Amino acid sequence: MRNYELMVIVSGNLEESAAHTWINTITKAVQGVGGVVHGAPNWWGKRRLAYPINKQNDGFYAVFNIMAAGGALDEVERTLKLADDVLRHKLLRLPDQEAQSRGMSVVAV
Repeated sequence: MRNYELMVIVSGNLEESAAHTWINTITKAVQGVGGVVHGAPNWWGKRRLAYPINKQNDGFYAVFNIMAAGGALDEVERTLKLADDVLRHKLLRLPDQEAQSRGMSVVAV
């Protein structure tokens, strides 16, 4: 299992409840590919974007700590790329030291 951080920016034109639905959708997608969302997603709420994206100035931010096998999140990333409500996403593999500081287990790969 590898440790990842996933940041997602959902359209600010949505209601906040619809944006929270995206958190549940992403969590289920990660679990569907055999991954685990470590702890609760960090919900930042609605924020002003640094620059307009798709003619939108605001977005709902959420950060996930995920543990999954290498390559398992490819389908989740593909789904996020195709979703109209998702303005941006970024998936990063966390260094072992950072994963430990976040309380995530580190397994030698």
